[in-house]
Amino acid sequence: MSMHDPPHPGEFIREIYMEPFGLSSRKVARSLNVAASTFIRLLHCESSVTPEMALRLAHVFGRTPESWLAMQDHYSLWHAKQKVDMRDVKKLELTSV
Repeated sequence: MSMHDPPHPGEFIREIYMEPFGLSSRKVARSLNVAASTFIRLLHCESSVTPEMALRLAHVFGRTPESWLAMQDHYSLWHAKQKVDMRDVKKLELTSV
């Protein structure tokens, strides 16, 4: 079942971890061992979770890397479905030779 307008991982991090625990973006960036600007772009939904970032997030926040990547995939796919015009995309009829 697909989710309606799933959250970006950056939104999730802000709402579940940053705000309730009073974490600063610089503190989390240091824990992730990334530049503060890199983490801030993620928080502002300006960048996506990569496999490397998923590993870092899993280590710092505890969830699995797969869960971070799945969250990003759900967000990205939902937004692509809103934008991509599929009317002229035609299915191939594949038959074996």
